Amino acid sequence: MYRPLSEGVSGSNPRFDVESTVRGLTQDFCTAFNTGNYDQVATLFASDGLLMLSHREPSQGPKAIERILREYGESGYQNLRFETTRVDYSGDMAVEVGRYSVSIRVGNTTISDAGKFLRAWHRLGAWRIVGDCWSSSVPIANQGIKIGEDAKVA
Repeated sequence: MYRPLSEGVSGSNPRFDVESTVRGLTQDFCTAFNTGNYDQVATLFASDGLLMLSHREPSQGPKAIERILREYGESGYQNLRFETTRVDYSGDMAVEVGRYSVSIRVGNTTISDAGKFLRAWHRLGAWRIVGDCWSSSVPIANQGIKIGEDAKVA
């Protein structure tokens, strides 16, 4: 999953390298989630990284993040897609902005959710997520789903 950042290559464009690396890792996130490899998604996070999903308390650290993603996957979340619209960076920090969509299978019905995300990356040898926040654009009343005991969505 790790995509090394090319360093010091003559004629290379560092902006393209950081942006393409971040975009590639985001696609790795989708692929791993959609194939049920939640542990691989969790390895993208720093040891103190945060995942802040809509209508949930934050999850911190790879183990907690793996648990919440597994819970989502096992409760019918599938076909997760991220579309990166912007990557800004300075040194060893990068910020990624974009949109997401996901399908949620509830019984014989499939519900769609879509929204925006903001992801902070830090290069700690490899690029790791230090903060990931998803915000649904679908009104709660239209979602009709409940995930986990503490979910407020009904």
